[in-house]
Amino acid sequence: MESSAPKKGIGTFLLLFLVMQGISGCSAKIDAVKDDPNPLRGLNELGNTLPAPLPVAKAPTVDAPVQPQLPAKQVVKGIYVSAWSAVGNKFEQLLTLVEQTDLNAMVIDVKNDSGQVTYPSTIPVVNEIGANSHVIIHDLKAKLQRLKDKNIYSIARIVVFKDPYLGKKKSELAMKSHSGSVWKDNKGIAWVDPYKEEVWDYNIQLAEEAAALGFDEIQFDYVRFPENGKKVDSEVQFDNPNKLTKAQVIESFLQRAKEKIGQRAYLSADVFGLTTSSDNDMGIGQDWAKISKQVNYISPMLYPSHYTSGIYGVKSPDLQPYAIISRAISDAKGKNQQLAQAASQVAEIRPWYQDFTATWVKPHKTYGAADVREQIKAAKEHGVEQFLLWNSNSIYSYR
Repeated sequence: MESSAPKKGIGTFLLLFLVMQGISGCSAKIDAVKDDPNPLRGLNELGNTLPAPLPVAKAPTVDAPVQPQLPAKQVVKGIYVSAWSAVGNKFEQLLTLVEQTDLNAMVIDVKNDSGQVTYPSTIPVVNEIGANSHVIIHDLKAKLQRLKDKNIYSIARIVVFKDPYLGKKKSELAMKSHSGSVWKDNKGIAWVDPYKEEVWDYNIQLAEEAAALGFDEIQFDYVRFPENGKKVDSEVQFDNPNKLTKAQVIESFLQRAKEKIGQRAYLSADVFGLTTSSDNDMGIGQDWAKISKQVNYISPMLYPSHYTSGIYGVKSPDLQPYAIISRAISDAKGKNQQLAQAASQVAEIRPWYQDFTATWVKPHKTYGAADVREQIKAAKEHGVEQFLLWNSNSIYSYR
């Protein structure tokens, strides 16, 4: 060791000599201290070899960081609240509905089907592309505190891969046809490529911000590839250098989300109703077992109107909500039992039910409170009490 300090006499020299002899090699002893599982003990032993102990400054105490606490789990009975329904008099009406019934939760749009972020986000990419240029819910944090004060469980809905806005502003993230142009589904809507990890990170940043604002749970919707999988696969050139399956990609996205958010908020995923009964990913990447391993709640969309004639032996599914829900939940419970036997994580089942009238279905019925109760009853008979009610306009018959 060399020092640039001036010489201060033979006494200092002798002291340094004794220190060097006692240490028996500076680098060897310091390495031993680094490798010791208790480095403070190693330093104390080192001090005992010196002629006289030198005073050691006491390290300042540092409080351990406070770990965020997940809210207590509860039997959630909730409604979907669109961004426009989360403001003004409409929100007050929905609050009254929740307070006057056994409902206790709200699923609020944070990023909607068009890719618009509904609140004044501070995420750089959101501001860069203007995804929050038309803010709807200006007082989201205060609104969440109000829900908390009323013991209403809050769920942030984030639409993931159906995102025409992000696909337009950053076309390199959009699903592309073999010709290189932006691919659109049969409704003319562009999707972003689920294989693009930049898309994952964008949505996870939104989820992290939602958790920080006070949401109890983050719910990923459209966490899938577009339907009509074979047709899509023939038209789209996915950015998939690692040759992953669709189901592996969806699971990987949810796994990353769990790593980032799982200690701050619960996670849930919306899935097609038929995933409860299908033995594959239905061509959209939604494999029940893979998704269930990564989230706390799995929410199959069990709208009777969305099932084809003849499913489960039911000629007109929209007319028989009890029969459809009973069979779908029975199959879902069977899948969860198999997962539990394999010592796998099992997400709790929290289905979406229909509280809207599907006028486009022939034949159809006008759904009211009795039809909603039939769906709830069918699932409860299989031990599933949690539920969410869907109406795109947030108008509910449930009382």
